[in-house]
Amino acid sequence: MKKQKSLSSLKKRIKVTATGKYLRRKGGKRHLATSKTRARKRSLTNAVEVNKTFTKKMQRLLPGY
Repeated sequence: MKKQKSLSSLKKRIKVTATGKYLRRKGGKRHLATSKTRARKRSLTNAVEVNKTFTKKMQRLLPGY
């Protein structure tokens, strides 16, 4: 049986913490930023923990991470 490959696109988008939690970036900061307030743009820079519903999917798609 072949080794399961991890999803490369997900590896680039997700960071795994030392405790095993997954961090992701928020969307909506690339363009059309003039209509957004400064506070909204600032809050989009922070990384957010991935929802617990998707954590099991992440573990399946990223074996060994």
